[in-house]
Amino acid sequence: MPHLVDAVIARTPEVLRQGAQISAGRAVLLLNDRLRGDVVSRIFRTPGNPDPYAAYERLRAQGPVVKSPLGLYAITGHALTSEVLRSRSYGVSPPPGAGPSHLDSIELDLSLLERDPPDHTRLRRLVAPAFSPRRLAQYDDLIRATTAGLLRDLPRGEPFDLVDRLAGPLPVAVITEMLGIPPKDRAHFREHGGAIAAVLDGYRSVGHRRRVLRGQRELHGIFERLIALRRREPTDDIVSELAAAGPAEITPAELLSLCQLLLIAGFETTVNLIGNAVLALQRHPDQWRLLVAEPQRAGAAIEETLRYDPPVQVTGRIAHQDTELAGRHISRGSYVVAFIAATGRDPDVHRRQDEFDVTRTPDADHLAFSAGAHYCLGAPLARLEAATALRELAAACPDLRLAGSVTLRPTVTLRGPLHVPVTA
Repeated sequence: MPHLVDAVIARTPEVLRQGAQISAGRAVLLLNDRLRGDVVSRIFRTPGNPDPYAAYERLRAQGPVVKSPLGLYAITGHALTSEVLRSRSYGVSPPPGAGPSHLDSIELDLSLLERDPPDHTRLRRLVAPAFSPRRLAQYDDLIRATTAGLLRDLPRGEPFDLVDRLAGPLPVAVITEMLGIPPKDRAHFREHGGAIAAVLDGYRSVGHRRRVLRGQRELHGIFERLIALRRREPTDDIVSELAAAGPAEITPAELLSLCQLLLIAGFETTVNLIGNAVLALQRHPDQWRLLVAEPQRAGAAIEETLRYDPPVQVTGRIAHQDTELAGRHISRGSYVVAFIAATGRDPDVHRRQDEFDVTRTPDADHLAFSAGAHYCLGAPLARLEAATALRELAAACPDLRLAGSVTLRPTVTLRGPLHVPVTA
């Protein structure tokens, strides 16, 4: 069902001028009849689709590069997507004079997500040491202890929500500890993070915009206080390290936006990854039984989930120069949408691409964490948390079963469950 704001904008476009902003692509979608048969438009108009992969296959059948009436190019193939993500001919922000970005209607600074080198390189270099193997090894005990505590508190013999009781609290606890956020400031983080993360699809409604901006103000207040404290009293956390950087390395505004991104990216992707993994395993009981019998396969189960049903479904790049994709001319400033979730089921790369199999020997590296300069900095942390959660869940709840209807996030860019009722 279309969001309420769709109908509002269709009837009263002046609402846009009154503050109910929405992504340009979705606004055009409502006003242009030519889009009715466009697969790309349908994908973006179906948030929370239980099976987006059928749409991806329809798009794949149209060719390696599909021009949408939205004015963008869509790609689904593994090799082509890998090429675009790694190519210096593309970036995440428009080249000078090429017009606005798809994110320009969003009143947020998304830090690394919307910066190209050299700014991206400068900011990434500052935070990269916090996600080194040595530093992550220091958090292994924290992840294990937090997981054990969450599993110990699960109800027995009655339904509970896996997202509320495990998939959500675990990554929040870990990233807030890594950042050094005091416990008293951790309330409502998941609520604010979910609202802000969903803005990657554009604002859904006037109310959504208000929640996003309110959440951003609250997070900025928390980080402003924390940065000031850590400059006076540094400790062994990420915010202390970033706060120690000089103004030539990072501006005050960049510091705030980077801290916000690290917080939200530090748990949003992992919440969805754990949720998608448990759902896939429960919908393939033989695979769940295999994990219970051999919990050391948890890491492989996470990698298979990242190929089969990743938490991030789509990303985009803007051509910084005239170039070609699969023999098709792409003009400077053109927007290319890469359906990275579709690449995990590319039949040219993956055998039995629609089967979920934790014993699979990968035919190629998946692109669930992107590739190239914008490869996800937190990928090792997400893998460690998700694999620990699966391994310990299989050991503690071998008889885990779905106990009701699953509620999916009403989003397109991010995919994962909001609620997974289960019994242990």
